[in-house]
Amino acid sequence: MNNAVEIPTQSPSTDVPSHEKFGTPDIVVVVVYFVFVLAVGIWASHRASRATIGGYFLAGRSMTWLPIGASLMSSNVGSGLFIGMAGSGAAGGLAVGGFEWNASWVLIALGWIFVPVYIAAGVVTLPEYLEKRFGGQRIRIYMSVMSLILYIFIKISTDIYSGALFIQISLGWDIYLATVILLLVTGIYTIAGGLTAVIYTDTLQTAIMLVGAFTLMFISFDKIGWYPGLEEKYMKAIPNVTVPNTTCHLPRADAFHMLRDPITGDLPWPGLIFGLTVLATWVWCTDQVIVQRSLAAKNLSHAKGGSVLGGYLKILPVFFVVLPGMISRALFTDEVACVDPVICERVCGIKVGCTNIAYPKLVIELMPVGLKGLMIAVIMAALMSSLTSIFNSSSSLFTLDIWLKMRKNATEVELMVVGRIFVAVLVAISILWIPIIQAANSGQLFDYMQSVTSYLSPPVTALFILAIFCKRINESGAFWGLIVGLVVGFIRMVMDFVYRAPYCGEEDTRPSVLKDVHYLYFALILFGLTALVCIVVSLCTPSIPDENLVRLTWWSRHSTAERADLVDPWDQSKEEESPRQEPGSDLQTIPEFPWWKNLYYWFCGISRTPAPKLTKEEREILEIKLTSIEEKPKWRRICNINAIILLAINIFLWGYFG
Repeated sequence: MNNAVEIPTQSPSTDVPSHEKFGTPDIVVVVVYFVFVLAVGIWASHRASRATIGGYFLAGRSMTWLPIGASLMSSNVGSGLFIGMAGSGAAGGLAVGGFEWNASWVLIALGWIFVPVYIAAGVVTLPEYLEKRFGGQRIRIYMSVMSLILYIFIKISTDIYSGALFIQISLGWDIYLATVILLLVTGIYTIAGGLTAVIYTDTLQTAIMLVGAFTLMFISFDKIGWYPGLEEKYMKAIPNVTVPNTTCHLPRADAFHMLRDPITGDLPWPGLIFGLTVLATWVWCTDQVIVQRSLAAKNLSHAKGGSVLGGYLKILPVFFVVLPGMISRALFTDEVACVDPVICERVCGIKVGCTNIAYPKLVIELMPVGLKGLMIAVIMAALMSSLTSIFNSSSSLFTLDIWLKMRKNATEVELMVVGRIFVAVLVAISILWIPIIQAANSGQLFDYMQSVTSYLSPPVTALFILAIFCKRINESGAFWGLIVGLVVGFIRMVMDFVYRAPYCGEEDTRPSVLKDVHYLYFALILFGLTALVCIVVSLCTPSIPDENLVRLTWWSRHSTAERADLVDPWDQSKEEESPRQEPGSDLQTIPEFPWWKNLYYWFCGISRTPAPKLTKEEREILEIKLTSIEEKPKWRRICNINAIILLAINIFLWGYFG
């Protein structure tokens, strides 16, 4: 067995910390990289400040297929995926890659089904679509609250934890000290660079990340003896210290198979094909962060082309994340595959297992000096870009959809301050949630992320599918379907955290609904239950007139009739719910303030420049650009052919590794 280290019975092989291999050149590369990112951010912010508000809005829908596809990839691949998916690959083998390959199908659905309806509806946010489709405010508020809950449980806490784990492995710091440092650096990055910096650095970071990931993949395969060597050594990757009379230290017999037993499999194939599609539809077709990329396309053909490119890119993580995770177990078996709770806690601070260290362990041990620092810098920068976007989105959701509903006359300054205080609260809750993440799902971060998604997202998926394809669904059915789905899913999630997964050798005493109903099966059940409630309640209540559904469903997307909006997006009442301008902001002169007040305004992101509104002509131009789903026949055929090729390659890969 080609283990890199031998572990004595009494202590793990951490006498020589791996962070000592993180040398001065790597630190220099990290510092230079972040200085470059901050410089680009400052330049971009200065450049963006020259644009007018009207010009900003009219520049919408200008993205082409290439940046859309790259954005779809970069917004979904971050440090959480590198940590979690590689860890799950180390623990269970190849099947976790199905989460990536399933995305190709759903991305085609995004470009060919969902985006045409969103564009025809003339919306720029998904809560806005639901408000137009059903009317009223409570569904929009529900979506905002649910987004905040998912941000806490899935995105913010897992991103902070995975980033802190990278720092812990590379520098040897305590994970909570690493968390504090990470948040401080992220705060500086947010203030100095801002979200504009992300626009200018995303493509560069994605390219460098792919280069670094593939470099590590080839180095890892060369070390292990390529794929035949991986097949041989992974199946022999058994730690020296095991728990007597158990099999949890043994690699799974089906480790190199994607499709696994529907009853005994850790990722049963019906759940991986159908249950996962429910989760993937929520991620790729109903999440504002993802869908916004496609809505910014120049036209529908570019949105489809971006989906096809994103589908191709999502095939790659199986090769540069999952397989390296399996290689890490084979090379560093006693650490990555530890099963004894005492040794695991000594290796990584988690009793239930250390597979989460699989990818950072490879980076530290195998990457050459300099490139190692660059790889860590890019992953950390991608993490911080993700956090800044999430912080901004969370702040906007809370202040505009919740706080502003409670305080109608809130000033701009109040909204900015409340938004930043709320972000601080989110961060505090997320940090307190880290120990639960560590203990959840046998220490596998990716399983934790997907299981929580399975408990909370299926009702949203069901609602969007019914909203698009079933015009009989009304506001009452949609709302009560969401509520019932939320209650049932939340009960399962709480039970999952109350009854922890057993350690190796322990009897599984959890209720049958936890140990016998896989979370992917539960996602299917919850999806069906929500759809049933939506349909039954809708049939028992009045339907929405057809004139209110023009261009809001799949069947009416091409209609040229005039739509009578249930809620007019341009009416006066909605404008009054926008952030208030400060008194005097309509003046052409900007008053002078002391330096400390200017610093305060800059920190809070409060603009003191006039905020011109869209003119009637600008609104008409914007509406035309937002609602056109016409395609040139040539480009429609090219997109269709490429979609078929992508799906054919995807089916081949499923069959080959199935």
